[in-house]
Amino acid sequence: LAAAVSHLSALGLTSAGDAGVVADDDRIYREFADQGKLKVRIYGMIRDMADDYDKLSAKGPLVGYGNDRYSLRAVKMYGDGALGSRGAALLSPYSDDHSHSGLLFMSNAVFQANAKKALKAGYQVNVHAIGDAANHQVLDGMEAAFKEVGGRQLRNRVEHAQVITLQDIPRFKQLDLIASMQPTHATSDMNMAEDRIGKERIKGAYAWQTLLKQGTVIAGGSDFPVESANPFFGLHSAVTRTDHEGKPINGWHPEEAMTLLQAFRAFTLDAAYSQHQEKTLGSLEAGKWADFIVVDRDIFKIPAADLWKTQVLQTWVGGERVYEAKR
Repeated sequence: LAAAVSHLSALGLTSAGDAGVVADDDRIYREFADQGKLKVRIYGMIRDMADDYDKLSAKGPLVGYGNDRYSLRAVKMYGDGALGSRGAALLSPYSDDHSHSGLLFMSNAVFQANAKKALKAGYQVNVHAIGDAANHQVLDGMEAAFKEVGGRQLRNRVEHAQVITLQDIPRFKQLDLIASMQPTHATSDMNMAEDRIGKERIKGAYAWQTLLKQGTVIAGGSDFPVESANPFFGLHSAVTRTDHEGKPINGWHPEEAMTLLQAFRAFTLDAAYSQHQEKTLGSLEAGKWADFIVVDRDIFKIPAADLWKTQVLQTWVGGERVYEAKR
């Protein structure tokens, strides 16, 4: 954990979400916070609804532990696998394997029961959903859960929300679900995504601008350690939809690219909002924690193609300098 915290500080991250906390993780986070060693704020999500859920949720959501360094107020569930391995659950077979549609990890009944249990206890529900079948299951399940136990106001999130049917996209707004998305997934997947799902389904995939235009909040992230934790790689992918060599020219499905301001907000204020922390984090304002970084260039004045090259010079958390680049 000490090595990870040091690494994240060097990349300019002042806060990170841990999407899968088990009992041992919780214990170590608390110890680090107690000892003043948690130099990155951690927003924790209990890993699934297994044995550790009952143990970790016994006293209800944990908010702002250790001088606001650690919170555990969400549950992370897993709806399906990944697109590259054809594990993502699709409503129709894969375009490059007509015998296979991926796999849902839970039945509709199990998902709804788990969601209701977590919502009733006051936990934000965050669900990994990549394929359009998994996203559809989450939308249906959350709608049913809200009708029975409430919890719509808990800012529930769909983690990844990569492939969504065009009919389901408006439901994100209707159900007040946050799209927790990782822009580098698009630039990592662009070499195979259209082969997997075809030209029609790709219209609802990595659909950042479509979601933003309807008023859906996008929380920007990286999905590290699957991808690099460097947030400037994410900003670059969000704005250009190209790799670091500028390919493809003009970007992959550029109509869904974000503006730099949209992407910057997704990685800062809206990410904080998705963690119930927009009143204390996410922007430089009086009354908020002095969490900020110093970088080597003004990202609003450089070519978008160079965003990924941004270097962090200093990282500050709560007014304390936790990283300084060697000169």
